[in-house]
Amino acid sequence: MVLLFYPGDETPICTRQMCSVRDRWEDYAATGAEVVGLSTNTVDSHRKFAEHHNLPLRLLADVDRKVADLYGAQSLIPGKVARSVFVIDQNGVIRYRDVRPLGLFRPRDDDIIQAVRDAQA
Repeated sequence: MVLLFYPGDETPICTRQMCSVRDRWEDYAATGAEVVGLSTNTVDSHRKFAEHHNLPLRLLADVDRKVADLYGAQSLIPGKVARSVFVIDQNGVIRYRDVRPLGLFRPRDDDIIQAVRDAQA
């Protein structure tokens, strides 16, 4: 499983990040891992964001940041989650963790896909 925490729908860096995942969806799908995005936006915001950008991944609403807090994805920006990636293996062990509290740069898809493959080895 891949958890992609991001600060917000329809923001410049987050939109580029999620559209990059969309553009590389075949590579993500080839790993067999479930890939989900999480932010503090609402379900309605996620629905509009996903439709607007034709996003293939499921977006989860973590409006109270409970999931982000459990994973340590705290942002330096109040009320937001940190741009973060967690790859979790089939035994529930976090095998890859990339937390960016400021989140000005998005994680590279190649790094995430490789982390998934490494977790499966």
